[in-house]
Amino acid sequence: MTSHTHQTAPTRYADANGIRFAYRRFGKAGGVPLVFNMHFMGTMDHWDPAVTDGFAKDREVILFNNAGVSSSSGKVPGSFAEMGANAIAFVRALGLGQVDLLGFSIGGLVAQETALRAPDLVRRLVLVGTGPRSGESMDTGTPEGKAIFGATYADPDDLWLRVHFTPSEASQAKGRAFVERIRLRSESRDPAVTPEAALAQRAAIAKWGAKRENAWDYLKEIGQPALVVNGSNDVIIYTVNSFILQQHLPNAQLILYPDSAHGSLYQYPELFVRHVSTFLDQKQWA
Repeated sequence: MTSHTHQTAPTRYADANGIRFAYRRFGKAGGVPLVFNMHFMGTMDHWDPAVTDGFAKDREVILFNNAGVSSSSGKVPGSFAEMGANAIAFVRALGLGQVDLLGFSIGGLVAQETALRAPDLVRRLVLVGTGPRSGESMDTGTPEGKAIFGATYADPDDLWLRVHFTPSEASQAKGRAFVERIRLRSESRDPAVTPEAALAQRAAIAKWGAKRENAWDYLKEIGQPALVVNGSNDVIIYTVNSFILQQHLPNAQLILYPDSAHGSLYQYPELFVRHVSTFLDQKQWA
């Protein structure tokens, strides 16, 4: 299981909770695996090989599609609590006793729920381009996000240039390189997320973002060391939400990358891998 990279790792399946989860597992086995939780409308093929292969040099990487997404069976549930429960069932179906979690965008909401529900299963958390319950503009979505997702694109990948990168020339150039990388896998690619699944994800996001009293108290219960990462100008899930996470999680640090947006990890893949690896490899949390 150590030789496969993102481009060639076979899609495998694990059954749990009545769902057939599609996953890919590669990298250096033996330590605590790093499990990736994907963004809105994303599949395993939307992960950047520069990021996944960067981590796979030193640790095992597990990508998967949660219930109802792309090549996994079932339906997208109506809440992130249920998605977290499914993620736990998936990890346990692989026979793993402990994992590190990387959650990007709505994957970060799944990762928070997973850490809350199965604290013994989750060693450390990496929360990228995400936010807390009742976060800033997370109930309605941002005006910028609505414009980006509501537009039509000659090339479907152009959507991700606007979602993940700033309008600057430098950021867009990094975006074009990212789009090339996610197209490198030529065989056994994941099917696109269905409109039905995307609508269900949207409904779950609205429920998560709904305004409520003492909304951030739950974060105090997530005691795992956490690294919160975002771009300086995330217009999909506003950057201030990353600051809120860092302020309310008991053991969190925050990194913001310059001239970057929702997909800061894809704009600075080498730096991101280095920062996250340093965080995950720390022997003691001081």
